[in-house]
Amino acid sequence: MWSLLLQMSEHATQRIATTMPIPEQVVDPWQLVIRLIYSSHLSLTEAIAMLPLPTQTILPQPEIREITTGLRFPEGPVWMPDGSIVLVEIEAKRLTRVAPDGKKSTVAQMSGGPNGAARGPDGMIYVTNNGGFSWREAPEGLFPTFQPPDYSGGRLERVDPATGKIETLYTACDGRGLRGPNDLVIDAHGDIYFTDLGKSRPTEIDRAGVYYAKRDGSLIRQMAGPTLTANGCSLSPDGKALYFAETESARIWAIDLTVPGERKVHGFPSPNGARFVAQVGGRYQRFDSMAVDAAGNICVATLINGGITVISSDGQTIRFIPMPDLMTTNICFGGQDLATAYVTLSAGGKLVSFDWRKTIGTVGLKLNDGT
Repeated sequence: MWSLLLQMSEHATQRIATTMPIPEQVVDPWQLVIRLIYSSHLSLTEAIAMLPLPTQTILPQPEIREITTGLRFPEGPVWMPDGSIVLVEIEAKRLTRVAPDGKKSTVAQMSGGPNGAARGPDGMIYVTNNGGFSWREAPEGLFPTFQPPDYSGGRLERVDPATGKIETLYTACDGRGLRGPNDLVIDAHGDIYFTDLGKSRPTEIDRAGVYYAKRDGSLIRQMAGPTLTANGCSLSPDGKALYFAETESARIWAIDLTVPGERKVHGFPSPNGARFVAQVGGRYQRFDSMAVDAAGNICVATLINGGITVISSDGQTIRFIPMPDLMTTNICFGGQDLATAYVTLSAGGKLVSFDWRKTIGTVGLKLNDGT
């Protein structure tokens, strides 16, 4: 929607703004548009022109510490109580532990495409498995491409970090197979929200959704859909909103939760029942996985324009932290006071960290991981 806003003429914007004040305390921009159309008899174009533009600031690249390298497209970093990071190596089909000194060890050798990871309150590692990618090596690094010939289907899995035992919890919802589960977050009750990116093929792409699943394997339901390349997801500090990113549109959406696994449905013009939060334009970029910090900022790993995009919960303040990899795929918080950001630089196969408090002025949000 912000790209449409930028196309509105300055004359129309000034004319409307002088005749109609913007209503206060409206969270969803589309609610504001609809209110203006019906209450003030404005056209859709005029109503969109009244929306405030978000402000965007590009920050200097922080001082980065390289923890380890040689990873095969790392993703899904999870900070562990012993100070290590557990992450997935998608191309290597592996769940890996990285010690504070950078030493790597295998937690579990998996199949398909382990894509995201989260630690549950039971100490287990929950993994979204996309079923596999085809891969391309290039001078810039390693890149995933299309659905591979040996695609094994999407699934949500549980891994025992002590033994490496893998259990499959879900492969379908309402009779429809999961296509490419991508990212996940654990709620205060120990249950799971996760996204399904879908799979792409040379001339077509899946439309999938966002899901809620009981940790014991007893219930799964769709929370938003159809979505176009739903990727990162995180909960707000109060647990009342589930944010998710769409990769190809570089949009952030929010699912307003009423109780665990239940939502408020947002009608037209929402294409998926969720509430629009923000869209970042101005250059070609794509959104990947995310985390939320203690101030409620939505911190989204950003592809092509490699870095971390930091978006306020109202979508109005956007900051960008450059990273030295165009496939900056994920972020988590850890260390003392959760003041350290850990970031996967996937094309180059690196795990790095930097001081989040020094960069943004706050710390990470404590997760529902039993620690």
